[in-house]
Amino acid sequence: MSIRVLLADDHQIMREGLRSMLEKEPDITVVGETEDGRSTERLARELTPDVIIMDVAMPDLNGIEATRQIVNEIPGIKIIALSMHNDRRFVLNMLKAGAAGYMLKDCAFKDLAKAIRVVMSHKTYLSHEIADIVVKDYLASSAPIESSAFHLLSPREREVLQLIAEGKTSNQIAENLHVSVKTVETHRQQIMVKLKIKTIAELTKYAIREGLTSA
Repeated sequence: MSIRVLLADDHQIMREGLRSMLEKEPDITVVGETEDGRSTERLARELTPDVIIMDVAMPDLNGIEATRQIVNEIPGIKIIALSMHNDRRFVLNMLKAGAAGYMLKDCAFKDLAKAIRVVMSHKTYLSHEIADIVVKDYLASSAPIESSAFHLLSPREREVLQLIAEGKTSNQIAENLHVSVKTVETHRQQIMVKLKIKTIAELTKYAIREGLTSA
């Protein structure tokens, strides 16, 4: 039986390249593509793929939050992060969100095909550079970084922060998240208080630095 794969990346050329390569594998079938985290979450429910190849930095809903929501809602789906980011925070937060693997985009294609098969056998797959980061973190046994967005903010607050940083208005955010404008404004106020940030510009810089958005 073919392994059913969903591709999630905001760059079309990347998705096309991955699809072209994966479709040459006899035991792998690409069942869909998506360009942002929220669409990925929707297609995960509709298509129920075996594996999602997930970019970390995507618009609307980043790969970390999308992974967290998908794993909580559909535990059987395996998610492999395929990212240009090897920053410790991106790697650890993606794995804590429930990703079964993490690879860098400059990896060889044969490694990605191997990763798909490995996670399908209920194992974790990390590229060499990423494994080194994870091992060092384990040896350091460091506590969560108190200034991290993933420590200070709730999942919904992180969603709102990403959308604010991407230039969405309160009305647009409310429509996107299916909540009232008042709720959005309350979230924004709470975010600013928690982060001790007073302007939208500073919020945007913070969101980019924390990997919530690449905007």
